[in-house]
Amino acid sequence: MIALVAPVLAAAGQHASTSSGTISVPPIRWLAILPPIIMIGGAVLLLGVASLVRRPLRVAVSTVATVVISGGALGVALWQWADVQDHGPHTYIAQAVVMDGFSVFVIILVSIAMLLSALVADGYLRREGVQGAEFHVLAMVSASGAMLMAIANDLIIVFLGLEILSIALYVLTAFNYRRAASGEAALKYFILGGFSSAIFVYGIALTYGATGSTNLTQIADFLSKNVVLSNGLLLAGLALMLVGFAFKVAAVPFHMWTPDVYQGAPTPVTGFMSAVAKAGAFAAMLRVLFSSFGVVTTDWRPVVYGLAVLSLVLGAFVALRQRDVKRMLAYSSINHAGFILLGVVAGTARGASASLYYLFAYMFMTIGSFAVVTVLGGAGDGDHDISRYRGLAGRQPVLALAFAVLLLAQAGAPFTTGLWAKVQVVFAAVVAGYVPLGVIAMVTAVIAAYFYLRVAVLMYAGGGLGEAEGGSGGSASSPLASAAGPATGAGGELALDAALERAAPQEVSAAVTTLNEQILLEDEPEEEEPEAAPSPERVPVPVLSGVAIWTCIAVTVLFGVWPQPLIDFANHATLLFLPH
Repeated sequence: MIALVAPVLAAAGQHASTSSGTISVPPIRWLAILPPIIMIGGAVLLLGVASLVRRPLRVAVSTVATVVISGGALGVALWQWADVQDHGPHTYIAQAVVMDGFSVFVIILVSIAMLLSALVADGYLRREGVQGAEFHVLAMVSASGAMLMAIANDLIIVFLGLEILSIALYVLTAFNYRRAASGEAALKYFILGGFSSAIFVYGIALTYGATGSTNLTQIADFLSKNVVLSNGLLLAGLALMLVGFAFKVAAVPFHMWTPDVYQGAPTPVTGFMSAVAKAGAFAAMLRVLFSSFGVVTTDWRPVVYGLAVLSLVLGAFVALRQRDVKRMLAYSSINHAGFILLGVVAGTARGASASLYYLFAYMFMTIGSFAVVTVLGGAGDGDHDISRYRGLAGRQPVLALAFAVLLLAQAGAPFTTGLWAKVQVVFAAVVAGYVPLGVIAMVTAVIAAYFYLRVAVLMYAGGGLGEAEGGSGGSASSPLASAAGPATGAGGELALDAALERAAPQEVSAAVTTLNEQILLEDEPEEEEPEAAPSPERVPVPVLSGVAIWTCIAVTVLFGVWPQPLIDFANHATLLFLPH
């Protein structure tokens, strides 16, 4: 019976294949997509192990597993880099994926960010009493989305990576279910992110309608070989995609979610989000604009120019009025996004290189800064007022020094990667002919330096510096200090002058410290004397958090003193940017 049926089935199968055609599967080079596979596969494996044990997986096990998985992805990325150097860039899987220096650079960045974030989150999860592997699983899934955006050579793959990145971040933002602010931030992020994703995919649809393809290489080929008489559909699609990208990089005016989400999310998530989400979104933006829409540069460049100016100005000025350190760093990230957009505006290989350098340097600065903020946030992760940092150098001088270095690096201080990052993007814009934009960027950098120095000075000039246990330090009560407090108006100034003539040098120093604290904290006079707030106590620094903080500082200072290796790294990534 089987012998009779077999020939019939074979003939039927052959007829079906000839009539309907065969499904051709494109060749796959697994090395090109191995890092995101390692990241998302490791996340699935860790989740499977956690679901098979009786009790929640210990934080230490999840942290070690995440570090190993991130290290594996980093090792494969270095292998990819050597392969690209030897054999050049190529596209794979029907030109949907590209492996070039640019994509490998971003994968290395994301792998390091994931590894450092796992170290920072370890201490946070232990302090908050959170067990299980969910945090690490979600973070690795989000990181795999950023990697997909980096290797994507098709708008569909870009959108897929964007959604994988974003959905995991929505859940991570609400991870601290004990805080109402965390859930509120996640809801805002989810709603606005949903709108931005819908706008982005609508832009992909319009682009497909105008060019007949979603593949970046084919779009570039179509635009270079055809003269579009009416490009309204194409420009509408490009504009909508720019809206989606601007939302993810927190560029003004699509930044509204940033301060609330940064403030409400668990602090390790905030640091991870600020580094990885920006890296993935900027990687996709640079590839889409440079690879596919380079022919219509004159159409998208004015829009990006406006985004850059608005982000630079608003990020710098609004951060001046923030008392919550996480909100201040949120507006700081908006200002940083404006600087990175300078490289995009340049539209040159040097601009792309400068943007890559800035992303790499910013990753270490922001994760290190939020690691310090995580440690100082205390149980519940809710104590982030700037007054919390008053006199930190007296209580914990090493931690204060670490935070001061990271803040000064973000301000662009010499001997840090922050200075070279700003110089690179500004020079790229100036060389491309956009001198006014470079001037605006440097002016906002000077303005932004104030709110970085505000925190740094407060840590060293505020009460608690060199004070005895339980003492009041610089805020000690004295006749001169009490005269300095209400010294407003002509009468107050005369009283202060008279007090200065009678005061001892120690009292003068205490009065200056009091005035500095009032200026830095922007204290307003109150009718009634408030009750004395308890002075902040020393906080323990988890070992792994300390490792992450000092790793960030070491990279920031080392490549600030010796910048050429990192500059060459970014230059080589850009030179191999376009597939051959």
